[in-house]
Amino acid sequence: MKQDKNLFTLIPKVDELLEEDNIEKLLNIMPRKLVVDAIREEIDLLRNNIRNGELKEEEIIKINKNMPKLIIDRANRKNSYKLKRVVNGTGIVIHTNIGRSLISMDVMDNIKDIATNYSNLEYDLEKGERGSRYSHLEDIIIEITGGEAAMVVNNNAAAVLLVLSTMAKDKEVIVSRGELIEIGGSFRIPDVMEQSGAKLVSVGTTNKTHLWDFENAITEDTAALLKVHTSNYRILGFTSSVSAEELYELKAKYNIPLIEDLGSGVLIDLSKYSLEYEPTVQDSIKNGVDVVTFSGDKLLGGPQAGIIVGKREYIEAMKKNPLTRAFRIDKFTISALEATLRLYLDEKIAVEKIPTLKMLSMSIEELENKAKTLYNLLTENIDNKKCKVEIVDDYSEVGGGSLPLEKIATKCIMLTLNNLSVSEFERNLRECKIPIITRVYRDKVYIDLRTVKEDEFNIVVGGIAYGLRELKGVH
Repeated sequence: MKQDKNLFTLIPKVDELLEEDNIEKLLNIMPRKLVVDAIREEIDLLRNNIRNGELKEEEIIKINKNMPKLIIDRANRKNSYKLKRVVNGTGIVIHTNIGRSLISMDVMDNIKDIATNYSNLEYDLEKGERGSRYSHLEDIIIEITGGEAAMVVNNNAAAVLLVLSTMAKDKEVIVSRGELIEIGGSFRIPDVMEQSGAKLVSVGTTNKTHLWDFENAITEDTAALLKVHTSNYRILGFTSSVSAEELYELKAKYNIPLIEDLGSGVLIDLSKYSLEYEPTVQDSIKNGVDVVTFSGDKLLGGPQAGIIVGKREYIEAMKKNPLTRAFRIDKFTISALEATLRLYLDEKIAVEKIPTLKMLSMSIEELENKAKTLYNLLTENIDNKKCKVEIVDDYSEVGGGSLPLEKIATKCIMLTLNNLSVSEFERNLRECKIPIITRVYRDKVYIDLRTVKEDEFNIVVGGIAYGLRELKGVH
């Protein structure tokens, strides 16, 4: 399209925009530099679209009328916090990169009450003297899991490190080669064990380990047997592993403690909800495991934490380990975890009110209804010449290093752009005031309804409208 140079005279000046009433109000609550930058960016966008010959005079006039709002929106985005809320359209329920498990609103009420007031964090109300922060969680963890004692640290890697440091420093710990996993961020079981001061003795092979492999490795320096649940991967085919129940035979025979790292620990039988069976913490305790460690922010659905449960003699020793202070949790984690665990006292309530469990157990009928609602909102508000909207079948994932083979049937909104850049559109969605994280596959954008809440639908619609407008040559 031929460029009309006269159109450039319609571009507003920075000083003129700064005198707009709404912009002046914005300057009272926001740094001037940030507002000026937002103005210049909007002007540059308008100038580029004119230069590309995409806009007519009446379209420019319309944009200019809306310019204060566009500037305010852009300034608000620029002024937003670095750590911010996002919409999870990926369908990965426990998404490590975007916050893992969501906290229940019921739990948030307790966090708010504790965070905005003084609390008995380390004060024994009954005795009127200093108490222990671990006491607030121990009883309820014992009640749910059946263990003798419990304590909580800031994540599961810290839990494993503390357990090994307390029970096996300068001694040998036997573990299957097939369970020497990497737990994320390049942190590996052998590295954690080395930091703890324990000596790694790996037995068996990657795909096959037998009970006699463990027994043959036992010496007078053996401090513990370690079972690591491979929650973030599976070895299929010609395989063999030793269960905690089988290792109990050696534990009893040689009087050696048995430790199990469940990784993404779970407190209910997920197979009841059409998911793959995942060993529960209660199973480990019943199988005679002396100390069990697991995460609080994965399948449990609570805050980031490393939970340790087991025999009292070992837990009490851990509380005296100097590492415990470095790994201790704060009042926010304690209040969030206690409120989350209370929901587990009734499994039905836990599945209904803990967002992770609710999303994982959501029926295809519920997802279909959500998809139809969002589809209708989009078709009413999105120009179908620029973007085609469809409801399609797909699969969600559990995520968070849990159930790696599990594919859960779901419903997605699939967006097909008409001669527009999919990569730019996906980036624009991430740059929204509330970013929208999606899946892109074969030049299609997918929004999985399993992980999008209904009260986020208007955010999604507004974000898609913004994403299309910001594409080069589109206004």
